[in-house]
Amino acid sequence: MAPTTPRPVITVDVWKKPWEQEKPLHNRWHPEIPHVAQVVEGEVFRVETVDFSGGAIKDNNSAEDIKFCDPLIAHYLSGPIRIIDPSGAPARPGDLLAVEILDLGALPGNEWGFTASFDRENGGSFLTDHFPCATKAIWYFEGIFAYSPHIPGIKTFFLLHHLTC
Repeated sequence: MAPTTPRPVITVDVWKKPWEQEKPLHNRWHPEIPHVAQVVEGEVFRVETVDFSGGAIKDNNSAEDIKFCDPLIAHYLSGPIRIIDPSGAPARPGDLLAVEILDLGALPGNEWGFTASFDRENGGSFLTDHFPCATKAIWYFEGIFAYSPHIPGIKTFFLLHHLTC
């Protein structure tokens, strides 16, 4: 028997702003943020999310979006998700939860990512002394490889992941 398709508990529209999503996104954890979805212990489910900028970084040749990105309203998160046991009792603060990530990938039609360095005038980045101006390279995903028109001649193995900035 084929495995069941995971139930989507949070979906996003990458063309909408974080605050326009059907289930609101947030950019920091706080115990008073209400849950937006609920799953049963052991359930396989799907969560979609936007990139850390909430879609402010665009698939184009300009680094202006990086230069003027507001780092104080970045790092959008999907959730919180309420976990209940089979009897309906919710997980409580202090409970240990084990989460197994079964798959990770780009949303269909949005198979690209970016690397960037922030402008010195907007907080800078790790190597600001060497790269004081905003930079951006767009990467397109093809299977397990990625290539960038901004870095010609390079096709590299990649592993899709979220990076906390």
